Amino acid sequence: MKPLDSLLAQCRGLALQAGAAIMGFYRRNGAVTLKSDASPLTGADCASHDFLVRHLPGLIASVPVISEESPEPGRRAGEGQGRFWLVDPLDGTKEFVKGTGEFTVNIALIEGGRPILGVVHAPALDLTYFAASNGGAWRQQSAQVPVPIATRRADFSGLTVVASKDHAGPMVAALLSRLPRPALQSMGSSLKFCLVAEGRADVYLRDLPTMEWDTAAAQCVVETAGGAVCSLDGRPLRYGKPGLRNPAIITIGDARLDWPALLPEGGGVAGRHREAAASAIP
Repeated sequence: MKPLDSLLAQCRGLALQAGAAIMGFYRRNGAVTLKSDASPLTGADCASHDFLVRHLPGLIASVPVISEESPEPGRRAGEGQGRFWLVDPLDGTKEFVKGTGEFTVNIALIEGGRPILGVVHAPALDLTYFAASNGGAWRQQSAQVPVPIATRRADFSGLTVVASKDHAGPMVAALLSRLPRPALQSMGSSLKFCLVAEGRADVYLRDLPTMEWDTAAAQCVVETAGGAVCSLDGRPLRYGKPGLRNPAIITIGDARLDWPALLPEGGGVAGRHREAAASAIP
């Protein structure tokens, strides 16, 4: 396999090109259809998917590409795989349709159940986050020089919590009620994770369902920046699971934060969870 830094550079290029394909449809009132799970699908989703599944296989021989828009049998090819590409060609389609700009192209390389490379590109914002497990996490605005990013130390007296605009579940309210003076940020798509990765937020709790392609690229960015993405039992989120479905997850910037104590089922198991979360950090 090519060195990760070389692969990361190539994936960044592909993400930018996929983003350009998406922007050809942006704010043009194109048709929106509903998939079987009632999530929206646009021509932009399909154009980005077609581009990425055509070009990613050329980067590493015999490594499958699993995309949100792949047919169901193609998705199952990722279950139990040792290495595969995991792609969300347009994460945040609702934000795309609403014209907020908060949508992304997500590309991750999975190896041994964990993301070792990730690119999160927001084409409407001309903003890219990227990371490889051996090379640090970075943020690039437009054509400016990329800058390294890192999570911040949590201050319990003023934690910033990230929540989905459309999918904040009931546990988010419970979390906020346990904090003395919480600040709340709303954001679309994988950009929520990136707020934690770059030290602008402390916690992102997602107790409603997600799929592996929703989280993989951003998880690599968060972990490489010094944070963790865990299931609520404190274990690092893994990939290649049956059905490629995720459990409820929490993203934290500071592993020392006693986050289980902030959740309804936290309490006495906080120490064990904290140790597990800390072990997720490279």
